[in-house]
Amino acid sequence: MLVIPGQPGKDVCDRQLGMTRRDLLRIGGSGMLGLSLGSLLELQDRTVQAAPSKMGEGTAKNIILMFLQGGPSHLDLWDPKPNLPDNMVGPYKEISTKVPGVKFTELLPQLAQVNDKITLIRSMSYTPIGLFNHTAAIYQMLTGYTTDKVSASGQLEPPSPKDFPNFGSNLVRLKPSQVPMLPFVMLPRPLQESNVVGKAGTAGFLGRAFDPYYLYPSGDDMKMDKMDGISIDDLQLRPQVHSGRLQRRARLRDVINQGMPDVENAVSDYKLNEYYGRALELVTSGRARDAFALEREPKQVRDRYGRNTFGQSCLLARRLIEAGTRVVEVVWPKVANSDNHSWDVHKGLTKRMKDQSSPMLDGGLSALVDDLDQRGMLEETMIVAVGEFGRSPERGVSTSGNDNSSDGRDHWPYCYTATIAGGGIKRGYIHGESDKTGSAPTKDPVHPRELLATIYQAFGIDPSMLMYNHLNQPRELVKGFPVTKLFA
Repeated sequence: MLVIPGQPGKDVCDRQLGMTRRDLLRIGGSGMLGLSLGSLLELQDRTVQAAPSKMGEGTAKNIILMFLQGGPSHLDLWDPKPNLPDNMVGPYKEISTKVPGVKFTELLPQLAQVNDKITLIRSMSYTPIGLFNHTAAIYQMLTGYTTDKVSASGQLEPPSPKDFPNFGSNLVRLKPSQVPMLPFVMLPRPLQESNVVGKAGTAGFLGRAFDPYYLYPSGDDMKMDKMDGISIDDLQLRPQVHSGRLQRRARLRDVINQGMPDVENAVSDYKLNEYYGRALELVTSGRARDAFALEREPKQVRDRYGRNTFGQSCLLARRLIEAGTRVVEVVWPKVANSDNHSWDVHKGLTKRMKDQSSPMLDGGLSALVDDLDQRGMLEETMIVAVGEFGRSPERGVSTSGNDNSSDGRDHWPYCYTATIAGGGIKRGYIHGESDKTGSAPTKDPVHPRELLATIYQAFGIDPSMLMYNHLNQPRELVKGFPVTKLFA
């Protein structure tokens, strides 16, 4: 649903603050096309014009964030530690990679062949404030802020209009798309821990005009072909309304408006004709619908990405970026605290990582990096793959109150790994390092806030610029500094 909010950070009942939600709805009632999508575009542009900024020329124009919710084990993927005691060492062999001296585990053979195109941050680190669970960590990773609002069960409460915005919402607000395309898409499932769904996945106090377009195909998480059933009914014309008919309706609306000078004068500063036009173009151009048509890809390309939900989500992310989407957030297609191919491996780590989660990650991420590079898109498209935390160096111990078997690792935010590529980021670079057990950084620790600040910097956005919350209080985009060593 597309919602028409009032002026950001203001009480929409205060008429001295400009056009209200009610005013917009009244005006929209006289239009033939309606204001749902048109007002979304207008509100985005209006907020950008009002927002104070120190934008410069960035190195990135688009971003694909692959959020590996559940917390992948850095020790068993891209930061292996040999010669450890039996209760710490991983069950997988080391392999060489394209970067001399850099080792992965045997779970990532395809990524080992493209890691000369990426940067590894092996020193992601933070100390939790309060809750030590997935939702709290996800919220911090994707918004840059912690929250103190929890439910009686000890988990964060569901999404609220008072939440801090997902970083993608900030990006599309400050760097709106220049083509008739969905600016921010989140797929293939919501962020989730237990019954808390969607926390950190909304625009929060920015208003729903900056929410992502949520593309969640139906079907269980274990249904590997669910991306073949994508439904985009809200982006298609009704069978009885062809594009010519819709355009005639828009022209009729123009005629009506010309005969209503009072209304025309009232909305002259809001460029409603421009936004109606942009909304109409998005629906009639077919750009969004075409981007979602995965079946148009060659069979060998789809096979390369992997015939599973994650692999096809990565491929769809590339198609969306090609079509003009600014931000794509690919959420790992499993609930954070769950079994099977979730990264939350409190038990059964050896089999689950080898047979389920790692092959999907290896195939999908490596194909995306290589594909974007070959198409000449990697220089302007940033790829980030990161979870909310890593896993404990010692197996079988409890660090978060969970039960862990001797073949499982618990939550570990004190040291983990992030992968970042494109958008002006160095190639074949290792930033920071962890100690001999992977427990803590020994060099150049990077807080999640600093990773977000780096993303903003890559887009030419000052991370310290102000936004205004639901109480009209100024808040920084993120309280962190960009990691300039990551840039080429």
